[in-house]
Amino acid sequence: MKYPTWFKPVLLAPCILGAGLLAQPAFAASLVPPQGYYAPVDKDDSKPRHCSAPPKPYTAKLEFRSKYEGSDKARATLNKDAEKAFRDSTAAITEMERGVNQQIMEYMREGHQQQLQCALQWLGSWAQADALLSTEGNHTGKSIRKWALGSLSSAYLRLKFSESRPLAPYAQQSQMIESWFVKMAEQTVTDWSDLPLKKINNHSYWAAWSVMATAVATDRRDLFDWSVDQFRIAANQVDDQGYLPNELKRRQRALAYHNYALPPLAMVAAFAKANGVDLREENNGALKRLAERVMQGVDDEDVFQARTDEKQDMEDLEKRAKFAWLEPYCSLYACSAELQENRKEKGPFKTFRLGGDVTQVFDPNEEGGS
Repeated sequence: MKYPTWFKPVLLAPCILGAGLLAQPAFAASLVPPQGYYAPVDKDDSKPRHCSAPPKPYTAKLEFRSKYEGSDKARATLNKDAEKAFRDSTAAITEMERGVNQQIMEYMREGHQQQLQCALQWLGSWAQADALLSTEGNHTGKSIRKWALGSLSSAYLRLKFSESRPLAPYAQQSQMIESWFVKMAEQTVTDWSDLPLKKINNHSYWAAWSVMATAVATDRRDLFDWSVDQFRIAANQVDDQGYLPNELKRRQRALAYHNYALPPLAMVAAFAKANGVDLREENNGALKRLAERVMQGVDDEDVFQARTDEKQDMEDLEKRAKFAWLEPYCSLYACSAELQENRKEKGPFKTFRLGGDVTQVFDPNEEGGS
């Protein structure tokens, strides 16, 4: 594995996570992301954008209405009033996620120091306030925390590992931000550990991704191991035909939620592989089986309708960003010509849930990837 010339492994101190996982021995190598995260900062002659004030840090209880409020156990019928209430109450968090991602993407493309300072100012303000760390909340609130952590820590990875070393002058700010990420990750582990199998679904997979991004950003082997363990649980939920039983329960949204399960799983597998852990063959190639079943469903929704007795809601699948998983996936497998064409047709991919420019870090030569 290639490292930039400045990157030096450090010793890991053993520590115990709340869920009872032990860190690896102190001589273990430092955790690293896939190679694309080492990309240098580009420079251009555009004018930097104005840095607006960060949204007010969210420090209240993590209690939010679900957009499926009032739905039956399938949780598949949208409640428009509840969704509006949810959007309104989480607006500052969404602004934070999107804003930091945009600032870091612009900095990596344009190289203006003001953009970097803006991203660090936003992150630092929320870190200093211990935002999103309330232990009082509901399922939706816990979901928001892990989504936000994944968005922010995975965007931060591009700064942390860039061979241009943009964070070198900002050691104190970086330490504060990373400490906040760790607090959120440890709470995320607590939130999503030891669930009965019938309750482990895409939420747990997204929790695994947020913890994986944080593990690599902060070199925490215990967090890395937890994320890998969650992937293995997910892989063993995939049946012989490539279906996830707990996502089939979503009836008319089953296909959409199978697809939604793929981005975090593909990202965790790509990051694990960068650190010498190959998850591709877990449960006889479960990830590949799941991806192939999803793409078959995209081409012909009848295969999911036959399993759920419901015509599938395809609206979500019209959004190109929902297929950003194709980038890490095609870095793991020799994708078919048809799938590669599908990837190029739908891309380049940018989604703040995976840290911004996904195409740029997995296929930097792709035109428009940045």
